[in-house]
Order: sequence, then C-alpha cells, then structure tokens
Amino acid sequence: MAIYLTKESKVLVQGMTGGEGMKHTRRMLAAGTNVVGGVNPRKAGRTVDFDERAVPVYGSVAEGVHATGADVTVVFVPPAFAEAAVVEAADAGIGLAVVITEGIPVHDCVAFTAYARSKGTRIIGPNCPGLITPGQSNAGIIPSDITKPGRIGLVSKSGTLTYQLMYELRDIGFSTCVGIGGDPVVGTTHIDCLAAFQDDPDTELVVLIGEIGGDAEERAAAYIREHVTKPVVGYIAGFTAPEGRTMGHAGAIVSGSSGTARAKKEALEAVGVGVGSTPTETAKLVLARLEDLPPVRHS
Repeated sequence: MAIYLTKESKVLVQGMTGGEGMKHTRRMLAAGTNVVGGVNPRKAGRTVDFDERAVPVYGSVAEGVHATGADVTVVFVPPAFAEAAVVEAADAGIGLAVVITEGIPVHDCVAFTAYARSKGTRIIGPNCPGLITPGQSNAGIIPSDITKPGRIGLVSKSGTLTYQLMYELRDIGFSTCVGIGGDPVVGTTHIDCLAAFQDDPDTELVVLIGEIGGDAEERAAAYIREHVTKPVVGYIAGFTAPEGRTMGHAGAIVSGSSGTARAKKEALEAVGVGVGSTPTETAKLVLARLEDLPPVRHS
C-alpha cells in the first residue's frame, strides 16, 4: 500500500545537524522511518542521539550510501547549496531525493531536476512537505499522527491542504500522501503520481489538490481522461485570488483566464473528477465515491 516510499526505504538526511534537520529527523524517526544517517562533511564520523537512536553522520552522500545502502535522501540544506546537494545525491545513486528547501532559484531547480532525471533519481519538490506512507515511513515534514494507513492516494501542490485533507479523511486513511510542491519547476508532477497510484493495487481512489497558476491541473485532467480508471476527487485552491498577481507559491500566477481556479475545475470535471468547493466538501465527495466502489478483496 504505497508509492515511492515504504518501510524498506533507507533514508539519509542532508542537513540533519542543522536546526530544521534535527527537528524533523526526530519526527521522522518517531514515525518509524528508517533514518540510517545524516550528511555533513564538517561533522563526519560523529553520531547524533535522537532519544534512544544514535544516527551516524557521513561526510558525503556516497559515503552514506556505501555504508548503509540508503536509497532515499531528504534535503534540508539552505537554498544556495540545494543544487549541489541534489547533484551529489544523484551521483551517489540515490533513487529518491525529497527536497524540502524553499526559496531555491528557478535556474538551479531547472538544472538539478534535469540532472537528477538523467541519473535516474526522482525528485519530490522542491519547496514541498515531502511524502508519507502512513504506518511505514515519512520523508519530510508531514505530521504523521493525523491519519492512518488506508485506501486513498493523495497528491498535492499545497502542504497545508495536504495536512487538512489527511485529517478530514483520517477515518479512511491513506496509502501514500505526496506533497509535490508548488514552485514553477518541480521534479514530480500530478501526472507522475496519478500513474503510480493507478498502478498501486491497494489505492482505490486518488485525491488531487491543485492551486491557481500554470496548467499542471489541466494537463492532469487530460492524463486522467486517457489513463486513469480509478475515481479521482479534486480541490483547487485560489478561487478568490485576484488576477495578475503571484499568490503564495512562486508558481501560482494567473494571467487572464489561464491558470484560474475555475478553468482548472472545469477541466477536471469534464473528465469525471468531482471537485469540491472547500476541503470539507472535497472530503465528503471522497466518502461518497468510496461508498459507490465495489468491495475490494486484498491479498
């Protein structure tokens, strides 16, 4: 019951010894994540105690991968160092890099996402909350105690709305929740997650959260029409946003009718996606769609 991240994932934390890295490493460990090491070339050879768990610090991602077999990294480094951190992870053969850092220059994002793709490394983010497979593993900053394992897959541009829908649907639970970030350039898209959830036998319904700006949701609608047979429920943030201004995420800019919440809602509804007007209404749509599904026999 998962995409991208499972209980078998071995996680490194680049920037673990910084303030945010320390705080969220502790939270990830408490959620059951198999954090196998941190990376800081200035503190290599040390260990950091997190309650009853001592986590070693390596001088490079390659050293950490060699010592532990790590296949995931979570990046908490400052924006100026994010590109180098991702390139280092890709060169070390990391399969999944979760880039939490916000404020990274667009030029750097273009460079490191293209480089990672060429090396076979999937990027989640940047400027994202990460992803969680409840009951198995949590890579990033998503609260782990607001939901449980279940039948719903979630992909979202917005961190806050990720948390809200997780809480609203906590009695049903989630297979995996992925916060892809809302910057103009991201490594993993709505479409990538839709494809993965479509292939996951234990995900019965997908929640797609979008927001104003760009055309990612319209492209997702086109993909749903051709490739997704599971029910999808959506929510679009930004119906009251004024035109021509950036709102929240750096990618949320509206020009004329392009990128508006209404245009996205219409595109999704045209392919059978139920779109709520509020997060609570969206949760009610999910419950109604689940009631209409036939019982699923799990192996």
